[in-house]
Amino acid sequence: MKIESINVSVFTYPTRRCSDSAGHSHPGEESQAKMALLTITADDGTCGYTLAPPEVVRPYVVETFFCPVLVGQDPFRREQLWQALSHWQRGSAHQLTERALSFVEQALWDLAGRKLNMPVWKLLGGYRDRVPAYGSTMCGDDLPGGLSTPEEYGRFAETLVARGYKAIKLHTWMPPVSFAPNPQMDVKACAAVREAVGPDIALMLDGYHWYSRSEALWIGRELEKLGFAWFEEPMEEASMASYAWLASNLNIDVIGPESLGGKHHSRADWVQAGACDILRAGANGVGGIGPCMKVASLAEAFGMDCEVHGNGAASLAVVGAIRNCRWYERGLLHPFLDYDQPAAYLNSLVDPMDSDGMVHLPERPGLGEDINFAWVEAHTVSQY
Repeated sequence: MKIESINVSVFTYPTRRCSDSAGHSHPGEESQAKMALLTITADDGTCGYTLAPPEVVRPYVVETFFCPVLVGQDPFRREQLWQALSHWQRGSAHQLTERALSFVEQALWDLAGRKLNMPVWKLLGGYRDRVPAYGSTMCGDDLPGGLSTPEEYGRFAETLVARGYKAIKLHTWMPPVSFAPNPQMDVKACAAVREAVGPDIALMLDGYHWYSRSEALWIGRELEKLGFAWFEEPMEEASMASYAWLASNLNIDVIGPESLGGKHHSRADWVQAGACDILRAGANGVGGIGPCMKVASLAEAFGMDCEVHGNGAASLAVVGAIRNCRWYERGLLHPFLDYDQPAAYLNSLVDPMDSDGMVHLPERPGLGEDINFAWVEAHTVSQY
């Protein structure tokens, strides 16, 4: 069995999510967005798929790196192929990103699952078939009735608890919101949510990513008073020393790194430095499912949890395969958007949640995405 081709179809779909000038998602008027479907086809006709931002799997990346390294090779030799691609990162002048590595590696896993007629989470080890989810909010905004005040955060938290969530993570205000960043407002939102949901709902904060040490320390101590479960990315993650300092001065768990590059290597450095109490990795951000599993095993070896970053099929597969992850991150959520309504290019969600706040792992083969291939074909605007 050999890889015959790697192709990408870029298609349009309607969405009510828009991005502000800093790249944060918020509700907006319906518009057309673009998504890419990357397909790896083997010589026996088996295909593996992954959905990715078009700019991440653009033609230059596919033609210069993916095809030369993968075409003609055994798709089941994922580690060998991943290592060969990873070797090209340095010489690519950073054109071959860790996100690009992630998406092509996910398609290899999807192909294997489809060939073997098994879901990827079972191929990875199959620790559990359901997992509790936390509701992960969008960043704060200035939309009346949205997430523009601490009181609105509190009301939305009540809605999320009524939906079934047993945990909620707040993303608070960031520029270009006029008053952001503001540690006092962050804490007010956290206090409003705690008052709204009571003591039995687990709460977390993912705040402004560039606070100073002093600001982060003050927020963290206020979160301790409110009984929050963890404190995420309040400072620039390139400064590992700042996180080691913060973790040593707080009782609340510090979690990270989320957005830092360096795959599993940088996560090992954070553990050694004592820069976090809970390790963080996402299948879309550290180079794929395999590297994410390496981070989880690293954390387990040190008696640490590894909370998997982000929603979606690949991260959900990792959560289903490991023991040392308490939650699945479901979102991003907002009062004006219905997360439970699948995008037009999907027939159904990969992460449906029941009324008890449990997400059930998909039994479909591969990653479990229920792709509407007819929609993709009808709305394709470019192929390569």
